[in-house]
Amino acid sequence: MNRRNFLTGGAGALALSTTGCKFDWLTELKKEYPNVLMLIVDDLNDWVGPLGGHPNTKTPNIDRLAAQGTVFTNAHAPAPLCGPSRASIMTGLAPSSTGIYGHVHDNDIKSANDKAAHSIFISDYFRQNGYYTAAVGKVFHERVADNSFDVYGGRVNNFGPYPEKRMKWHDPRTNTDWGAFPEKDSQMPDYDSAQWLAKQLQTAHDKPFFIVGGFLRPHVPWHVPQKWFDMHPVEGLALPPYFKEDLDDVPDIAKRVSELPMMPTTEWAIENGEWRNMVQAYLASVSFVDSCVGIVLDALEKSEYANNTAVVLWGDHGYQLGEKSKFAKMALWERATRTPLIIKPPKSQSKQVSNRPVSLLDLYPTLIKMCGLPPNLAVQGNDITPLLSKPDASWEHAAVTTYGPNNHAVRTERYRYISYEDGTEELYDHKMDGNEWVNLANDAKYTQLKQNIRKYLPSENASWSPVSYYDGNPYFDELTKKAQANTN
Repeated sequence: MNRRNFLTGGAGALALSTTGCKFDWLTELKKEYPNVLMLIVDDLNDWVGPLGGHPNTKTPNIDRLAAQGTVFTNAHAPAPLCGPSRASIMTGLAPSSTGIYGHVHDNDIKSANDKAAHSIFISDYFRQNGYYTAAVGKVFHERVADNSFDVYGGRVNNFGPYPEKRMKWHDPRTNTDWGAFPEKDSQMPDYDSAQWLAKQLQTAHDKPFFIVGGFLRPHVPWHVPQKWFDMHPVEGLALPPYFKEDLDDVPDIAKRVSELPMMPTTEWAIENGEWRNMVQAYLASVSFVDSCVGIVLDALEKSEYANNTAVVLWGDHGYQLGEKSKFAKMALWERATRTPLIIKPPKSQSKQVSNRPVSLLDLYPTLIKMCGLPPNLAVQGNDITPLLSKPDASWEHAAVTTYGPNNHAVRTERYRYISYEDGTEELYDHKMDGNEWVNLANDAKYTQLKQNIRKYLPSENASWSPVSYYDGNPYFDELTKKAQANTN
């Protein structure tokens, strides 16, 4: 009997087989099939304790989770942008398969192309296999797709609350701004989401659950109450490494795809004395959201589900805080693609660290394998459960990040290789150049290495889907317009 039939129609058979035994079949079922608690943090780069991305970060709750599970130090997003990254993770399909390269409305994902139309959201897959599914906050790009969960707790105020007037950055095309606001944590949507998740964990569920919480911070605006700023005094804060001529050796297309006229540059931040204030505001936002993660972890530890729940925490992509002269995601360099991934299997209490390159696209096959569900043969990505057993196991895979048709970054354990649609390239040796300041792509001695890495590039590059959109970057604006024009 397959697991779905067992859950939905097999109760009688199990009850008959255990006649005279003094245990509840559902309790035993919940012990055998673990629950899943997934926590998503928007725009979270590697500035968390377990990844050591910034010396001044304070994330005690994420650190606590990391101490009980496996930390993947070389995890990367399918795309360096919220919409396509989350659509990829939830469908289990790469952007190069669905054509979702820009943002997408939650209910339009299945309309992207034929492959997307036949996809099954990971939440639906768990539900089809007998799980109760619930979510709160930002899970897909906006909220959640209609009917993709049994219960949705909502998301309020977009990325607010907002002060009456902008504090620092006044370009209306972006939410980018920073400064202490509002007065209390309870005024923040993420605090409400954490409380909602805590209540879910205090509820008696009659079947295994798949519960997802999507937190907004540290997505801009970097507005959180003053106490979180006070945790990170601006005096003495370390600044990210910056090399003014950093982009002199990259192809022209690399500059065009990462161009964001509405965002501050590092030069602006230096000239206006705001760089440390921006770093402070980001760190404050990270510490605030860490406290929300703590509310949920505390509730889980006090619940009846503490020893039968897998906990997964990830960010949807990275974020640049001055590197490459950027304050943004939206690029194929390390800081924009690297993000935390922590997986704590049920009953796990020991810390492990894996440096193998993995993608968030790997989450779908990994979680269903962890929970004993039948494989979904349509999803892409790799099952990384072998790395949960042995973090340094032999690993023949790389992490691929896609940013527009035929623009891909491939991350191996040592190298980052970037291939653009016009045939130009970048190559960085992270053993020697962790800041990615020296592009080695035109050095003949790396020709064979590049050839070896190219085998990881996607074999298909779907056309830009007309349901996917992008504004703020001239290069992608044009692709959006062409895709929409082709449907008329």
